Amino acid sequence: MNIKSIEVWRQNLALSRPYTIAYHTTTEVENAFILIELENGMRGIGAACPMDYVTGETLEHTLAVLQSEPIKMLEGKPIERFQLYIKWFREAFAKYPAALAAFDMALHDAFCQTIGLSIVDFLGRRIKKMATSVTIGIKDVEGTLADAQEFVDGGFKILKVKLGQDLQMDIERLVKLRERFGYKIGIRVDPNQGYSYRDLLLFDALTESLQIELVEQPIKVADMSITSGLPADMRDQIAADESLLDARSAHKLLVPERSCGIFNIKLMKCGGIQGAQEIANVALSAGIDLMWGCNDESIVSITAALHVAFSQPHTKYIDLDGSFDLAQDVVSGGFVLEDGYMWPCDKPGLGVTIV
Repeated sequence: MNIKSIEVWRQNLALSRPYTIAYHTTTEVENAFILIELENGMRGIGAACPMDYVTGETLEHTLAVLQSEPIKMLEGKPIERFQLYIKWFREAFAKYPAALAAFDMALHDAFCQTIGLSIVDFLGRRIKKMATSVTIGIKDVEGTLADAQEFVDGGFKILKVKLGQDLQMDIERLVKLRERFGYKIGIRVDPNQGYSYRDLLLFDALTESLQIELVEQPIKVADMSITSGLPADMRDQIAADESLLDARSAHKLLVPERSCGIFNIKLMKCGGIQGAQEIANVALSAGIDLMWGCNDESIVSITAALHVAFSQPHTKYIDLDGSFDLAQDVVSGGFVLEDGYMWPCDKPGLGVTIV
């Protein structure tokens, strides 16, 4: 089956709940979309939300890549060779992982529809469902508790709390969460590179009784190698995020000694499903757990991340709440969310409906 046409556009999805992390505040979100239509009328869709503060890729870069002549040249080509197309474009556009991710997932979606399989079943499903964390931005204690109460009332079992601006306030917020909810909820934290090495040691000592599940990218990327000197149990709790871009950076996190125990894979950092699988293979060989994260993204790319996450036996955490606070989207469906648990729809491809 040949590719009939390729359409690319940008869209502001807006946010119903702006939030703050250690180094910026987000009030709205624009995504780029690519739609690949086959001659039989089936359409595969991909979405990109570039992380310019991590990868240096802007939305303008993303759109330029997706609208480039090499992409248009795929019109008339057979969808069955989609994996080869992804390989070509990963080599040509290696500096633009979000664009690659959108291209990758759109091709997977279109191809899997032609064979009548969901992407996760095409990749090899290993997980049926899993609880996702839901994110609380940097707020005062009152705001933190208010958001937490709303999420817990909504059935969520795991909170991820953004930290990194004020260590004393960070500790107070976490203590108050435990006082309010006890230990019936899981707590993960993300300082977004906001801590020094000394801060990290102090944080670990002061939160020992709070049963923090994991600490995501606590220190700056340039300093990440320092954590290789931490005790093994502390490293086991550290999830590399901004430090983890691709399989090459995954290897660097492991030598000469591993600096973390968890890889946080985001499709927008690694270039899509193929790139994510490469990182997952590195992790599996080294005994590293997988976490799957996101930005503020369309249901399209959140669903793609969920599919590849559920194809990996060492996926231990998902943090795929990026579409929950969007004011609008271009698709519906994709995944089921029930009492804080997520799982992909059992439909061919991504299982989304374009609205």
